[in-house]
Amino acid sequence: MDTISYRTEFPNAEKVQHDWVVIDATDQVLGRLCAKVAKLLRGKYKPSYSPNVECGDNVIIINADKVILTGKKMTDKIYLNYTGYPGGQRETTPEVLMKKSFNKHIKPGMHPLFIRVMKGMLPKNRIGRRLIENMHVYNGPEHPHAAQNPTVLDINKLK
Repeated sequence: MDTISYRTEFPNAEKVQHDWVVIDATDQVLGRLCAKVAKLLRGKYKPSYSPNVECGDNVIIINADKVILTGKKMTDKIYLNYTGYPGGQRETTPEVLMKKSFNKHIKPGMHPLFIRVMKGMLPKNRIGRRLIENMHVYNGPEHPHAAQNPTVLDINKLK
């Protein structure tokens, strides 16, 4: 019996195919959209998924300003962060983070609300910090990644 045929193949960084995907966020619920994007970034929809290898796709999210939050979460939900100094606890809401995304000083593709939500859905280690860089979020329908020939993906078809 040939035992080589029973060898398990594990993906490595050289063998992984990273695709570019465009997702339209118009009228999508923020949490449900980001949960599916987190799976795309990790590569969980691919048959060659491995948790210790960066095998996900690069995701471009357009029309991020048209995303919705259910209920009163846009104004009532509070995100906390701490500066490290006494009295340095800061509060912010999704509404404030959405307004910050229109600021000219923020790097293009870095949407503060989406980054805040996605960081909670990705692993809290080196691979999670690398995966968040593969997400590019834009408020309008245009994006500067046309050279990568991204494919348009209907997020409602994914589970």
